[in-house]
Formats: sequence, C-alpha cells, structure tokens
Amino acid sequence: MNDTPARLLRLLSLLQTPREWPGSELAERLGVTDRTVRRDIDRLRELGYPVTATLGATGGYRLVAGAAMPPLLVADDEAVAIAVGLRTAAGAGVAGIEEAAVRALAKVEQVLPTKLRRRVRVLAVALTPPTGDGPAADPEVLATLAATVANRERVRFAYRDEAGTESRRNAEPVGLVPARRRWYLVGYDLDRADWRVYRVDRIDRPQPTAARFTPRPLPAADAAAYVAGGRTDWGSPTFRLRLTIHAPVARVAGRLGDEPGEVVAIGADTCRIDTLRDDAPEWLAHRLLGLGAEFEVHEPPELSAHLRAIAERAGRAIGPHPPPRADA
Repeated sequence: MNDTPARLLRLLSLLQTPREWPGSELAERLGVTDRTVRRDIDRLRELGYPVTATLGATGGYRLVAGAAMPPLLVADDEAVAIAVGLRTAAGAGVAGIEEAAVRALAKVEQVLPTKLRRRVRVLAVALTPPTGDGPAADPEVLATLAATVANRERVRFAYRDEAGTESRRNAEPVGLVPARRRWYLVGYDLDRADWRVYRVDRIDRPQPTAARFTPRPLPAADAAAYVAGGRTDWGSPTFRLRLTIHAPVARVAGRLGDEPGEVVAIGADTCRIDTLRDDAPEWLAHRLLGLGAEFEVHEPPELSAHLRAIAERAGRAIGPHPPPRADA
C-alpha cells in the first residue's frame, strides 16, 4: 500500500479496534515493513492520535484516550448505529443531552450516504418506542434545523398553529431549545418582522435556502432565555400546577418531566410543586400514579378529573369487592 494517506486511514481504522496490535501484524495487514508502520504511528501521533507502544513478545500498539476527542473512522453499520442512537436521544428528551444529540445527529447525517440514511430512517421508526408524552419532534427535522442554526442559514418551512392551520414561514434561525418535553426553534420571522418561538413538532418540510445571515440582536441573553421568557407563538395553553407529594425530593425530581427547581422539599419525606406548566393532564395523571407515593392535587381541576376517571375505570375493571373471608 504505497498511498500514504490511504494507508494512514487504514492503520487508524485498525487501531480503533480496542485491542493491542503487534507491529508485525499491522505490517502484514497493510502490506508494508515494520519500519513503515513505526513511521506511520509517528505521523498519527503528530496529528493528535494518542497511540501507545509496549515492548516485549506480547507488546504492540494501542490507541488510548487522550486529552481531546480525535476524529473517528466508523464502518457503515457502526455509522447507522450511531445515527439511530442519536435520533433516539434527540426524540426521547433525555435530560441534559438533547441539544448535543441534535448537533451530533446533524453532523453524522450530513455525511451519510443515501443508502445508509434510508437505513437509519427505517430503523429509527421501528426501534423508537412511543413515549405517550404528546407529539414528538421528527429527528430528521431537528437535524435539518440544527444545521441551519449552525450555518446561520435562512430556512423556509410549513408551520401548523394550534387550530391546525398551515402557513409558510421564512425565518433566520438562531437556536434550538429543549423545554417542557418539547423542542422549540427560536428565529426571526422575516415575513412578520419579529422574533418567534416555533414548536418543532409543528414544523414540516424545512428547506435550507443557502442564504446566509448575520444574527440580529436577540431580546434576551440567549435562545433558551428567550423561550423561558414565555413569548407568544408557544401554541399551547399553560396552567398552574400545585401538588403536595409525600415522598423525598430525590424520589420525585425528574419523574414528572419537571424543570430544575420545580420540586421543593417541605420536609424529609414531603415535597411540593407550584409552577406554570403546559403538559397534558392525562400525561401528568399517569406519571403521578407511577410515583408509587401518596399525593394531593390542589390545582388544576382538570388533573383531578382525569385521576377520578382513572379511579372509576380501575373500579369497574376489578368489579365489586369480594366479601372478607371468615377465619378458619
């Protein structure tokens, strides 16, 4: 293998397999001498790849963890697995990694060949379980929007309002924000000459326009702060949620999809939630029952009504209580 760049890529691919590689085996795989392998190892080190070497009969070369993440080479099936995993993380709202998953997904899908992109789409549909948390954002839409944000590129898309009426939007996107178990796009709407917050699950057929833009001053510290400020175009009503839950904060926090700080301890084994939410009451009812703890609902009445309906259905399912058995 006389093509040095191709040989280095092949060597790097071999070293990324987690094992110790004897120099003689690498030389045989690459069709070169041991001396050439040593020179190529030095070239990889100069490029930032931390390759260690051990002496002896059982020694060899190994790629180890370094101070920074070097570029990776992956096979087709590995690329598909990575993309499917990122789609799942982006769509399932895993706390703390949603935005990073979308950015990584945009990078991976940008370089996937068409045949692999189709495999990713099919597998993602087959393997992603329904969450029951309401409408989910399409990871493909998320990846497209993430690329336009990163590239500072104007984007056109169809947008449905709460009534289902569709309109065309032409926007300068500045941020994607995961909040309230949904994804939101913050952008300057060129046709309406104002900032907007769009629910991503209501965005369809996003089309990058290749027109670059210089971001306008956002009337907030960043996109996340703008979304948290509760500007219009959220497209979903909010309500006051007030609960008392007889369980420690550590047992409750995160299980109701709450934001940090929403669950407040009022005792060692009791906590409360008092905040504005836009969740479906049905979803909250089932999540509360899944806590396995006693609780009281103070607001909203719709949540109490759903819990009451669940109790009535459960009562009908089990039928009348059997009479107590007499002691033998």
